[in-house]
Amino acid sequence: MSDQSSQEPTMEEILASIRRIISEDDAPAAEAAPPPAPEPVPEPEPLIEDDVLELTDPIEPPAPVETLGDLDVYTPEPEPEPAYEPPPPAPEPAYTPPPVFNRDEVAETLVGDHAAGLAASAFGSLSSALLMPANGRTLEDVVRELLRPLLKEWLDQNLPRIVENKVEEEVHRISRGRGV
Repeated sequence: MSDQSSQEPTMEEILASIRRIISEDDAPAAEAAPPPAPEPVPEPEPLIEDDVLELTDPIEPPAPVETLGDLDVYTPEPEPEPAYEPPPPAPEPAYTPPPVFNRDEVAETLVGDHAAGLAASAFGSLSSALLMPANGRTLEDVVRELLRPLLKEWLDQNLPRIVENKVEEEVHRISRGRGV
């Protein structure tokens, strides 16, 4: 460790090195760069007298002024609250058919005009049937109404097979238990 401490510079050497670097940086910069020429001062534009606000003119307040010490405090009179008017009822949204595209404008369509018209009318009748809150219906009521026929159809197709498989599995389980 004594070798390292003997090779390290002292604090005076570090400060001298920093001073030398600073003085080298300052000397060439002062010689190389001549002082910049002063920029021309633009002439001020003439002021229009109408735009000048004289702050020494007293202003007459439109409402009563209260004096606090040597300050005049302006307190405006409260404005009357407007009478509440309920907003007009929103009109029921009317179905607007989608725009008809010209075949020249669209290179290829996925469905024909007849199918698109039928689909649009079906969506229109669905949206008019689902207006909320019609007759106090909630979203849950609407979902229940829409899912009931789908669930009935699925159960009619799949329930007999499911019950049959479960009964067969139970019979096999019971028969294996007696045979052992």
